[in-house]
Amino acid sequence: MDDALILDDVTVSRGAGPVISHVSLQVAPGEVVALVGPNGAGKTSLIESVSGVVGHSGGDIRIGETSIGKLSRVARSRRGIVHIEQGRAVFPSLTVRENLSLTARTDAEAKAALDHFPELEKRWDAPTGLLSGGEQQMVVLARAFAARPRFLLIDEMSLGLAPVVFTRLLPIVSTLAESGVGVLLVEQFTNLALGLAREALVVAGGRVTYQGDAQTLRDDPAILHEAYLGRAA
Repeated sequence: MDDALILDDVTVSRGAGPVISHVSLQVAPGEVVALVGPNGAGKTSLIESVSGVVGHSGGDIRIGETSIGKLSRVARSRRGIVHIEQGRAVFPSLTVRENLSLTARTDAEAKAALDHFPELEKRWDAPTGLLSGGEQQMVVLARAFAARPRFLLIDEMSLGLAPVVFTRLLPIVSTLAESGVGVLLVEQFTNLALGLAREALVVAGGRVTYQGDAQTLRDDPAILHEAYLGRAA
């Protein structure tokens, strides 16, 4: 696909050797792909290699036919790759407006991002450090929305949040995808992530143990269990 984000046999190494090996996937515009698996399986390292936080030691990363694997993180972001890393990466001393202005080109664009986050409108001029954890994660998502991404990489958006708060945030990811953004979602709440995605990959022990239809994986706990144990093909 000409405008898809493509990982072609990607391996990522840290220290003594590879932490995740031989991953191939495509994220098309408007599509959500879920990447799930046990802790330490290499999920974070994989998406960090896509955004340029770390390098990859094998394979290639492309947008369409154009390789981006040797570009800097800044250069990749200019091509529309936005990475929401683990934790709530807000600037607590800045207001909500100031946080959004870091990615929005105009105040109007920053305000437009609030269409999906009405809870933030009344906190527009409040220091972000005074917001609840769920509200801070909304700021992170709104800031990503304001950046007008082509591809959004989300690493454990639920980290530190109550399930009810995370469930409130999930439809916003769907809305982003419906607007044409390709989403690669790493998430510990497996069933919720699978309910959002079309395609899913399970990684365990640094390799892909399942790749295919997300609904199939969600509907058959036995397949999911075997994949988490690293036993699936």
